Amino acid sequence: MYRRLSAILFPVMTLFFIGSIYWGYQEHQEKNSILIKAENQYQRAFHDLSYHVDQLHRQLGNTLAVNSTSQAFHRKGLVNVWRLTSEAQNEINQLPLTLLPFSKTEEFLSKIANFSYKTSVRDLSKSPLSPAEFKTLKTLYQDSDDISKSLYGVQDKVIANNLRWMDVEIALATEKSTLDNTIIDGFKTVDKKVSEYPEINWGPSVASMYEKRTVKMLAGKKSTPEDIKRLAAKFLKLDDPKGIRVVENGKGTEYESYSATYKENGADNPIELDYTQRGAQLIWYENPRNVSKAIVSVETAKQKAADFLARHGYPKMKAITYDKDDSTAVFTCVTNQNGVLIYPEKLTVKIALDNGEAVGLQAADYVYEHHKRNLPKPKVMSAEARAVLNPDFKVKKEQMSLIDNDLGEEVLCYEFVGNINGVLYKIYVNAVTGVEESIEQMPE
Repeated sequence: MYRRLSAILFPVMTLFFIGSIYWGYQEHQEKNSILIKAENQYQRAFHDLSYHVDQLHRQLGNTLAVNSTSQAFHRKGLVNVWRLTSEAQNEINQLPLTLLPFSKTEEFLSKIANFSYKTSVRDLSKSPLSPAEFKTLKTLYQDSDDISKSLYGVQDKVIANNLRWMDVEIALATEKSTLDNTIIDGFKTVDKKVSEYPEINWGPSVASMYEKRTVKMLAGKKSTPEDIKRLAAKFLKLDDPKGIRVVENGKGTEYESYSATYKENGADNPIELDYTQRGAQLIWYENPRNVSKAIVSVETAKQKAADFLARHGYPKMKAITYDKDDSTAVFTCVTNQNGVLIYPEKLTVKIALDNGEAVGLQAADYVYEHHKRNLPKPKVMSAEARAVLNPDFKVKKEQMSLIDNDLGEEVLCYEFVGNINGVLYKIYVNAVTGVEESIEQMPE
């Protein structure tokens, strides 16, 4: 009996053992294949990064080499600088550097990209490069050479020592000591050099993109937690502010603010409100209650949103777009100043479709951008602005609006809403210069 059982089980166990070995071998091969593919991708991205930074340096040199009156070549050179910088940024994003301090270099490349783009899109025949911009280009030429040489230095060591990027990823992920990791040390050195570069004059259009929204930008006195409690109670229509809890965020920093929370009886989650510390302006509100079956129409919800904003100190707002799901509608609204839509001053309000109550508000853009504006008078008539449009563009609506253009400047525009090729668009034509400033596709 034992011999008969062994005769049956032995071949079966042998096959099982062989199968396990084969399965393990296959798993090992697949894992190696994935690792090799990832390593090849990292190596390619790193070598491409070194190449494109070197080409960026060369292109900046070419742009500086021509006559200062060669606007056409300057435009071409700046477009190429923007393209090469964008390529370099993309390659950085493909490397396992998320845990490694390389932010200064990334920000530096981002500023070069924005500087070159914003300078190239303007009419250089009317506004040629200024002496300050030429000085900036010369500085970028020198700095890009320094970065290029540093990256090539790391590249030489990677090739000479047959270093692997997978080791970098493992070292960063496991937080092991990386003091002897040539690649990591090399990138840290590059980032440290960039952080020590003297401040560059990027010009107002680029500098404004990197301006931090801090409490210093706001008017009004510094508020206290008790002030916030009173304001939150008034907003929530509470007689007693005792149930409101206020905490301070970013104490001692330029991002000081207050968060107020209030838990209604029986509610699972508290109502939350965020206020600026200076001026005590509401920048965010969320009531996470459950919303039952929708019975309120979008048009009624739109009116409820307008009423809510008017009651809480946001007058003359106009809804420009909305998003709707099964239970809520979210309206994006902008200030309406004498018939002109002020797009920088925008906010969103969420309306529950069961009873029309406002259950959310996001007003940071409005708070930081709201101020009195002296709007220019149009120098281009409506008919002249329409003549700029594609003849096939069917205008359904026209209004005046103030937008931020590609240079970060506020410009007065004719806003045309219409269809072409079966798609709905907004086209903005500058009311002073008559040129098309922007176009955006819209949902129907």
